[in-house]
Amino acid sequence: MASDCPLHETHVTAIQRGLTGLPDGTTFVGAVRRPSRGVLSAVDENHPALAPPATVLDEFERRCEEFKMRGMCAEGAHNAAWEAEGVDGRYRAYVDGESEAQAAVTRLVERLRAGEELAVVCSAETARLRSHRTVLREILSDRL
Repeated sequence: MASDCPLHETHVTAIQRGLTGLPDGTTFVGAVRRPSRGVLSAVDENHPALAPPATVLDEFERRCEEFKMRGMCAEGAHNAAWEAEGVDGRYRAYVDGESEAQAAVTRLVERLRAGEELAVVCSAETARLRSHRTVLREILSDRL
């Protein structure tokens, strides 16, 4: 459900299925390092610098597969790997220390302050999965 704040989050599948519930005119801002054609066709723009570093993603994906091999469901493995690899903190440290990410955050905050409706998007399949889009939304909100 949309709020009065011009900052939202969603995932590619919701966009593709028309299930975002966001205001008309919302700009979908991807934060995907390795976007597929499906991601690129769903978002209005993509900022790879706002995605977690490839090393973090690779370690997370490796751990996720380990959890699945131990019998966890896909959603449980995803969320357990997120915690085990400390993705939230590592992502925040990356955004704070990477000049391209900082520049992208600054530009997005300026657009939000000007009243543009933005939705941070990633390729996680559902809203139930832990994702850097939620962390990025928090970072942007904190800077507003």
